[in-house]
Amino acid sequence: MGNLAEKAKKEARILIVEDDPKISRLLELELEHEGFLIRRSSTGEAAVEDYYSFQPDLIILDIMLPDIDGWEVAKRIRRLSDTVLILMLTARGEIDDRVRGLQSGADDYLIKPFAIEELLARINALFRRAGHSASVALQIEDLHIDPQSYQVHIQNQEVILTKTEFDLLLFLIRNRGIVLSREKILQNVWGPDFFGTPGVVEVYMNYLRKKLGGEGKRIKTVRGVGYTFVKD
Repeated sequence: MGNLAEKAKKEARILIVEDDPKISRLLELELEHEGFLIRRSSTGEAAVEDYYSFQPDLIILDIMLPDIDGWEVAKRIRRLSDTVLILMLTARGEIDDRVRGLQSGADDYLIKPFAIEELLARINALFRRAGHSASVALQIEDLHIDPQSYQVHIQNQEVILTKTEFDLLLFLIRNRGIVLSREKILQNVWGPDFFGTPGVVEVYMNYLRKKLGGEGKRIKTVRGVGYTFVKD
């Protein structure tokens, strides 16, 4: 369990998408015990919304959901991110179902019922295989951002940011190509207990643009909606 413990120290985020409350709660308790940060969704639509707000490193996704199935959820989320890990759960063990799950964008497949030790082993293997971490450094052209050291460099020159500016930039980059509302940015960067107005987002966007120089042009305003960080 050493790798899991190491991963847990980095506070990896896992989204559990399961409509059976007993199974969902059991998984939550076990994974929290391992040190992971957990959020639960009981429907496919809620899972897509929670992906935006929670930014999980890994998704445990049941196929049989009350609205849209897990295959469709995997497709939607995979269109948003090619790095988030997806582990599908199902009571159906047919080869065709497994193939369909992998074709939908899943990284692995686990058949119910399963032992919690097997689930933890699969999670461990996925993180190890992907070399994935909530603290992995990100590179966008000349812009390099390291979540572990809280450092930002442009063409090897360090850019000094406050913690809030850094958190804002990291949230934008992890959601690059996605239009984010001011409210969603507030919730994820400033937190649910922040009592300021959405206007503070515009102020900090201007701070970021100035400090990032030419790279700041990647931060685009979408009038009436919010902001996005463009890939190219």
